[in-house]
Amino acid sequence: MTVEAVIWDFGGVFTTSPFEAFARYEAEKGLPKDLIRKVNSTNPDSNAWALFERNEIDAKGFDELFLAESTALGHPVPGREVLPLISGAVRPRMVAALKACKQHFKVGCITNNMVSHHSPGADEPQRAAGAMGQILPLFDHVIESSKAGVRKPDPAIYLMMCEALGVKPETCVYLDDLGINCKPAAALGMRAIKVVDVDQTLAELSAATGLSFEEEVVA
Repeated sequence: MTVEAVIWDFGGVFTTSPFEAFARYEAEKGLPKDLIRKVNSTNPDSNAWALFERNEIDAKGFDELFLAESTALGHPVPGREVLPLISGAVRPRMVAALKACKQHFKVGCITNNMVSHHSPGADEPQRAAGAMGQILPLFDHVIESSKAGVRKPDPAIYLMMCEALGVKPETCVYLDDLGINCKPAAALGMRAIKVVDVDQTLAELSAATGLSFEEEVVA
């Protein structure tokens, strides 16, 4: 394939996966393993997580609705305790790979996010100083679900990015840590890479783009 653009997810790609933080929280609280992921995957288009990422409820609404949803599964968890678990540590090698790709291709970011954590608002100073503030300016275009009102895996959000970058899906590489988000990208014709770990991701990205990331990684 001829690559014209590389499109990236954010959390779990440029930062460590929130799933790791979820697991620690569950262990500390004596909760069943993967409870939070189970809550998030139940009614995935209309649950608290989905509504918050589309900016259809506020933080208070998320707190209450997530509590109701987790309680229905037998283990009450307030949403306000889940939100701080979302942000992970930056993966420098992935940022270096983004910079390398930017020298050769258009680069875009599609992120499912929440206004209270990763979008302009009352926490703008924190955002500017954090990982997103450092990395998002590197992209040619960014689509945030909390602003767009649509979230992955809706195919519309991928097509929005293609239109913004002026490319066709079949000329794009797409990276995401969730298989459910990779599937629609692949169905549109993109080369989808599921991010499992940094080494695997950079190897697959190198194969897809023809670039070598070793120098950038070492630098």
